[in-house]
Amino acid sequence: MTTSTRGTRVPAVLVLEDGRIFRGRAYGAVGETFGEAVFSTGMTGYQETLTDPSYHRQVVVMTAPHVGNTGVNDEDAESARIWVSGYVVRDPARTPSNWRSTRTLDEELERQGVVGISGVDTRALTRHLRERGAMRVGIFSGGAVADDAALLAKVQAAPQMTGADLSAEVATKEPYVVPAIGQKRFTVAAVDLGIKGMTPQRMAERGIEVHVLPATATADDVYAVDPDGVFFSNGPGDPATADGPVSVMQAVLERRTPLFGICFGNQILGRALGFGTYKLKYGHRGINQPVQDRTTGKVEVTAHNHGFAVDAPLDTASDTPYGRAEVSHVCLNDNVVEGLRLLDRPAFSVQYHPEAAAGPHDAAYLFDRFVSLMEGERA
Repeated sequence: MTTSTRGTRVPAVLVLEDGRIFRGRAYGAVGETFGEAVFSTGMTGYQETLTDPSYHRQVVVMTAPHVGNTGVNDEDAESARIWVSGYVVRDPARTPSNWRSTRTLDEELERQGVVGISGVDTRALTRHLRERGAMRVGIFSGGAVADDAALLAKVQAAPQMTGADLSAEVATKEPYVVPAIGQKRFTVAAVDLGIKGMTPQRMAERGIEVHVLPATATADDVYAVDPDGVFFSNGPGDPATADGPVSVMQAVLERRTPLFGICFGNQILGRALGFGTYKLKYGHRGINQPVQDRTTGKVEVTAHNHGFAVDAPLDTASDTPYGRAEVSHVCLNDNVVEGLRLLDRPAFSVQYHPEAAAGPHDAAYLFDRFVSLMEGERA
């Protein structure tokens, strides 16, 4: 049950599972919500963050102190709804200032029933999460917010992200097609594990007709569209639970169809090749992560949203059931695997977001690399 906060100073409290508490004011809807507390370092693009299905069941802490300055519009959403389970900001904008804005951010949060909190020392909260790691959290506003022990018990009873199988909860239920822009050159089957709207758009711009399929799609469903290539999208949850998508990807690798994966799709490729996955302490979330493409030596500033990573050798190629594989991209902050590629079959993936809206666009060339793979197989 949620109610409005606009024009009020409703008290709110944020309770972490380790017992630390932050107090502030309700922002968006009034009520209670639970999720995994994570922080995003992006200075812009909050609307794209809110509507990214990969943030399902996460409470996002914005490290940028001022949020809501450009309001909300009807063009920049990455999906049909807000997916974050809660939102934490320091200083929300009093009035948006942008010619494209149609409503304020707090109005949109309220309209979609998203419980948030403002007036929080997000710097202190982010430092806490960096030191202690991502953890369960609850935001409570309205009603009784003074019984800290009772609120903490609610947070500790909430489900954890480890072991969570969430892709089917955010993916399309029915297949749909995004037509190629201009002349159609290729057909791609895209397995939706939490796909963002900009991803098929980036492929359509390159003459690709994209058939978006549910997360539960089988290999038969994939090949029913007669694809030139297969794509596996980003998405939420623990990749260790994604046995179905892993099986489908292995079938694609067996048939040597050009394959590209992003984010969750990178973790699926890792599992399909026989590598393990693990949970990062606090993850990578933001639009300013430096990654090196080892095939070119180029360093890119990239957009990230992941709490899990692939456990693969950084400096040697590995033998897999599908030939040799190597780490193609690495994060320069912490040496986390940020990409994989097969040396003997047309398949590669990256852990970050080359489609990034609202940017950066340093890695957009990866869609061209996917096109090159399909051209090579056709030739």
